[in-house]
Amino acid sequence: MCIIILGLLVLTASAQEEYTFDISEVEKRSFQFGGYFEFRPALFGLDENASFYMLRFYNQDEGKSITEYNFLALLDASYQKGIVGAKIRINTDVKSSFSGWSHSTKVYEAFFSLKPSVFFQIDIGKKRMKWGKGYAWNPAAFIDKHKDPNDPELALEGFTVISADYIRSFKGPLKTITVTPFLLPVINRINSGFGEMNNLNFGGKIYFLFHDTDIDFMFLAGGGVPDRFGIDFSRNIISNFEIHGEFSFIPNFRKQWLDHEGNLREKQYSSKSFLAGIRFLTGTDTTLFLEYYKNGEGFTSQEMEDFYLLVENGYNSFLLTGNDSLLRLASGPLSENYRKFTPMRDYMYLRISQKEPFNILYFIPSLTSVINLNDKSYSVVMELLYKPVTNLELRVKGSTIFGKQGSEFGEKQNDFRLEFRGRYYF
Repeated sequence: MCIIILGLLVLTASAQEEYTFDISEVEKRSFQFGGYFEFRPALFGLDENASFYMLRFYNQDEGKSITEYNFLALLDASYQKGIVGAKIRINTDVKSSFSGWSHSTKVYEAFFSLKPSVFFQIDIGKKRMKWGKGYAWNPAAFIDKHKDPNDPELALEGFTVISADYIRSFKGPLKTITVTPFLLPVINRINSGFGEMNNLNFGGKIYFLFHDTDIDFMFLAGGGVPDRFGIDFSRNIISNFEIHGEFSFIPNFRKQWLDHEGNLREKQYSSKSFLAGIRFLTGTDTTLFLEYYKNGEGFTSQEMEDFYLLVENGYNSFLLTGNDSLLRLASGPLSENYRKFTPMRDYMYLRISQKEPFNILYFIPSLTSVINLNDKSYSVVMELLYKPVTNLELRVKGSTIFGKQGSEFGEKQNDFRLEFRGRYYF
């Protein structure tokens, strides 16, 4: 009996020593630092008959495939002491591709915060606003960069703003209101590319939590961009089934495009864009995202076909005469509108992921598809994600596209893409 009692005392003492509570271990530190390093090699299969291949490689012979090696470092630091805070996020990308080595370093976010009370905060600097409720698209995110629907969770660069948040909570059906006004200047190198230069844009968002439904009203105005208005919402119908949507309206949207002869065309109209989607989690840990996106700013099928025909005419002219003027015209600033992830009118997004199938721990396979409903072309992406240890993430991703000649995905530069990503968090 004495031996048993002695053994219990030893075990108790050991347990007490093992679970000693130290408040300093859970207190939030004033300064926090983190980020990740990433290595991402990729293989691209080229489509030599596609318009965007002709546009990029018309005076080169790259063959049927190219390889690319990406080295990336994202550093994230924040400081909070009393009412004063600061955050900085820096992204450095080093790339080796068919054109040689290149590198770039961008400040994604860098802003100061002042929070004199729990109800009010003001931020000054470069930051992401993260508006919208959609997963793959956010038509109401007026001051955010466009996501890549095939990788919506990638870190993105913000804009330089002065913004504030005023929060009030209530009892009853209306539980919370948050008012977020902002100023966005476009001058010199500040926010260049966001509309016309030497303008001060302003806007805001009002958030409501009403009957367990998240609702936002937002607007953007100023001399640099056309005025626009938006609304979004999200609600959990049940704990594992959520619905969400967004709507944006631009009363005087001006669209420009090139016809098949290279003439600049322009049209002004009221643009209406909206998104409707669901997120569903099954009892077996399968997650489903399904979204429909109506892009009121997008090109029609005829407008896209005009651009493809322009590129084809320019390529044939270059082969016959060596004159690349039409191709240089098609590669001009306006070409960025055709290169967008989703440049046309109607899209469907589907993503299915399964957590730890067959009891394989830390393993998540997924399937993603973006479908152009206007020309019936689409992409399919298979992804295998594995996290063998806490800070290490390994991903293999393969994508391919389907579409006839003259369709969006049928005219893309790459037939397929295969990449590996190793990411270490610290």
